[in-house]
Amino acid sequence: MKISTKGRYGLTIMIELAKKHGEGPTSLKLIAQTNDLSEHYLEQLIAPLRNAGLVKSIRGAYGGYVLAKEPSEITCGDIIRVLEGPISPVEGIEEEEPVKRSLWIRIRDAVKDVLDTTTLEDLANYKEDKAPDSYMFYI
Repeated sequence: MKISTKGRYGLTIMIELAKKHGEGPTSLKLIAQTNDLSEHYLEQLIAPLRNAGLVKSIRGAYGGYVLAKEPSEITCGDIIRVLEGPISPVEGIEEEEPVKRSLWIRIRDAVKDVLDTTTLEDLANYKEDKAPDSYMFYI
């Protein structure tokens, strides 16, 4: 299974909305500029996310998009399934011989587990670990 730009950029939109959750609507133009992405492409991705009930659009001069739920209630799996379809490493798992079918199912389940247990809140609050030898001194 390969996540296309639809899934990657859709996840980017959702992370940006999660970071700004509670601050009002965010425009796709701002998200596109911040992440050096095509605004036109993001417009194509936001429609299925809105139709799935993950985002709401706000009209007007200060309009844009907001999350339809709390960031802790939306998983990466929710987003990827909307934009990419079912999560599966190969098509036709049912037709595979039992040994290979078992492997594909284990891989699918591991990927699903990661996507379904990682929320937008987790990603919006992600901070890269600092090197263990970096210290902060205050005088």
